[in-house]
Amino acid sequence: MLTAIAKFFNFEERHTNFKREIIAGITTFVSMVYILFVNPNVLGAAGMNQGAVFTATALASAIGCFLMGILANYPIAISASLGINAFFAYSVCLGMGVSWQTALSGVFVASIIFIILTALKLREKIIDDIPADLKAAIAGGIGIFVALLGLSQGGIVAANKETIIGLGPLGASTTWLTIFGLLLTIILMVKRVPGAIFISMVVSAIGGMIFGLIQVPTHFVSAMPSIKSTFGQAFTHIGNINSPQMIVVVLTFLLVTFFDTAGSLVALSEQAGLVKDNKIPNIGKALAADSATMMAGSILGTSPMGAFVESSAGIAVGGRTGFTTVVVGILFILGTFFSPLLSVITNQVTAPALITVGILMAQSLKNIHWEKFEIAAPSFLIVIGMAFTYSIADGIALGFIVYPISMIAAKRGKEVTPMMYGLAIVFVIFLWILNAK
Repeated sequence: MLTAIAKFFNFEERHTNFKREIIAGITTFVSMVYILFVNPNVLGAAGMNQGAVFTATALASAIGCFLMGILANYPIAISASLGINAFFAYSVCLGMGVSWQTALSGVFVASIIFIILTALKLREKIIDDIPADLKAAIAGGIGIFVALLGLSQGGIVAANKETIIGLGPLGASTTWLTIFGLLLTIILMVKRVPGAIFISMVVSAIGGMIFGLIQVPTHFVSAMPSIKSTFGQAFTHIGNINSPQMIVVVLTFLLVTFFDTAGSLVALSEQAGLVKDNKIPNIGKALAADSATMMAGSILGTSPMGAFVESSAGIAVGGRTGFTTVVVGILFILGTFFSPLLSVITNQVTAPALITVGILMAQSLKNIHWEKFEIAAPSFLIVIGMAFTYSIADGIALGFIVYPISMIAAKRGKEVTPMMYGLAIVFVIFLWILNAK
């Protein structure tokens, strides 16, 4: 049985084993489990039942992980996309006055369009046409973005009225828990200790409970919250998508999720060593898994799903196949029954993992031809755009708009594919629509 599983997931070809894949799956899950608590809080602001969103997020994530692992054999987990869940709740529901039921219908319609584009291999074509330098920039940019996310969640950096951003409250004990975890992770990584990131998170969680920084759970098992209030609402409110405003909402869901996921897949595939000759094997199957998961999530009752950049934590400890992702899917299902235990994995515990992953992903920046300004300019805008706008999609948009302009200025316009010219136009429209008030 184990031999058959190892053969199915190509363990030998990808130089991995069950122990490494299981540790990677646990590490990825622990790094992204916060979404089970963050997503209900965000969507709860739109009036959705938080318990239902908790369960819907967990089940949709499990479905996505199983599809990604078994169909595409990628060590890339899927869950509710950060950022677009805030757009769903605060911009669409609260800002535009759209009910959360109708917003779910918008996600459902966007997922259908996704599936059609995937079947036509248009998404695959777009990803293949992205130049190698820009793919490296996307990977490095997401690394910087992930590191900033970790620094912010851990309290090491914070908003500052005078300087925009600055050091966080270093007097806070929880911030020192992050600093301790980061230093421990760095030491273990330097010494090449297997599972360094995971070990650091476990030690930090235990230490946090010992010193009273993390509340010790009073019980370990709880019933899975019902999804009765959200299940199927995406079907019953499709008729409400009958205005220009809702069409813009659907297109925004489509575009943001499209390029968030594309950017994450490119970056994570490169980190895992899956990119061959500037192409990603089985990318079509990975995109199909992503599209189907987005539809499943809308039906269950959660905001758009996509490839999760925290998968890089599992890849960093050796995850190379879809078995890693299957482990994550199993843990998401189990997590619905052990939510009190999962609460000990606080932002301060996961922050060092995100920062470390950022360091690892930033290595791809060395592959950019920085000496050629026509390449350096769009690449740089992608990297800093992701962090400074706090959006993977916006960062990609800035770089993709500038790329054909800089190449034409360098008299290299013929090297730009028609797809990249088209994407530049699409992104101009995208940014205008997204930021129109």
